[in-house]
Amino acid sequence: MLFKNYLTLAVIIFTSINSTAQYDSISYGSTDRTFLLHLPIGYDGTSDLPLIIAMHGGFGNAFNIENQSQLSAKADAENFIVVYPEGVIGGLLNISSWNAGWCCGYASNSNVDDVGFIAALLDTLINLYSIDTNRVYATGMSNGGFMSYRLACELSDRIAAIAPVAASMSMVNCDPTRSVPIIGFHSYLDANVPYSGGVGSGASNHYNSPQDSVLNIWGGINSCLNVNDTIMDDSQYTFIKWTACDCDGEIHYYITQDGGHSWSGGMQTALGDSTSNFINATDLMWSFFQQHTLDCNAVSVPSDLVEKKNIYFYPNPTSGLLRVHSEIIHEQLEISIFNITGQKIDTVKNKTEINISHLKKGTYFISIKMNETINTEKIIKIE
Repeated sequence: MLFKNYLTLAVIIFTSINSTAQYDSISYGSTDRTFLLHLPIGYDGTSDLPLIIAMHGGFGNAFNIENQSQLSAKADAENFIVVYPEGVIGGLLNISSWNAGWCCGYASNSNVDDVGFIAALLDTLINLYSIDTNRVYATGMSNGGFMSYRLACELSDRIAAIAPVAASMSMVNCDPTRSVPIIGFHSYLDANVPYSGGVGSGASNHYNSPQDSVLNIWGGINSCLNVNDTIMDDSQYTFIKWTACDCDGEIHYYITQDGGHSWSGGMQTALGDSTSNFINATDLMWSFFQQHTLDCNAVSVPSDLVEKKNIYFYPNPTSGLLRVHSEIIHEQLEISIFNITGQKIDTVKNKTEINISHLKKGTYFISIKMNETINTEKIIKIE
């Protein structure tokens, strides 16, 4: 049940950080769920402001992510609101975590309704404060970043854009109602959530989907025409973009050569990895967020990308054989199919069809590489 009336706000703790921050809770289900709210200096409620939802990592809390990200200081400088919700505490280690799919820990294992909690928190804050509902964004560190992906999948009608930090996606199914712009941050040195995927060094011992696969999946979800375009690749960082997407759902991704499992350009935690000196995730995500709202217009297609629309897959949905049609001449052709988590299932070369009859019913993504051009589409496997 969503709590839409501000009378449901049950304040169990009130910690005066300063005149613009408060630590509160709402009752959701049978649990009091806590959060730290930061209003920018000078907030008077006379105009609707953007809201960023910032979620801590496993073992973390609201104050930890506020310090790591320095988002409250940014909010004071740029005049937006930040809320730092907290995951549930439990499990053998009695730590906080978010149910972001198969990640991570107690919240995932107990199937905690964290999406419902975030929706209820939004309802409460919108009733109490002047918030621009077209400019609500989500970010998070590690497990909190995983959770931002889940919000993009399941609350795409409320979340205008996301910015996962040191995170991957752990959703079995993802079917947003609109394209969701994404700006992500990672480090090649991250051992907890490895860039190339696999089980990391973290305590939750879960599988992490490869970063490239996750982002190519979202490139398909957002119907981006210009995919995996490397803008910068030097001794400091790599910057990749997916553009010309439906509803301006572009994707920006930064991978640093320094740092580790940490908030790029933020504050290092007592036991955490060093942070990147090459980029500042907080500054970059705020700049990105300012360019995106829930309202959008269709993106015009650049003339040099029109040829990509001459490639399509059929039949879709399909129960077995999937074929590729192209009106352009190609010298090399590679077809790959991925599941919703970004795991590559099969690849064929120099063929115009791929058999998926052995796959289970559900949503998949097919990627076709032709002469160094990549086109990705969502497909449905039926019985």
